[in-house]
Amino acid sequence: MIITVAVLAIRALSRPHEHMHAPAAPSPEQRLAERFARGEIDEEQYQRSLATLRSGHSNGPFTKT
Repeated sequence: MIITVAVLAIRALSRPHEHMHAPAAPSPEQRLAERFARGEIDEEQYQRSLATLRSGHSNGPFTKT
């Protein structure tokens, strides 16, 4: 009986708890959509940026030329 309780206790303590998981970070497309929804960028900038993200190319400040 004691061994069973010990095994169950160890199993319960070694499992990751759901409340301990950090939420996944939003994808670049989700962040872009949020900026558009907040009015930070207009539709033209949104469409251009979305096309750039989907093409895999970047002309941003961190791009090597």
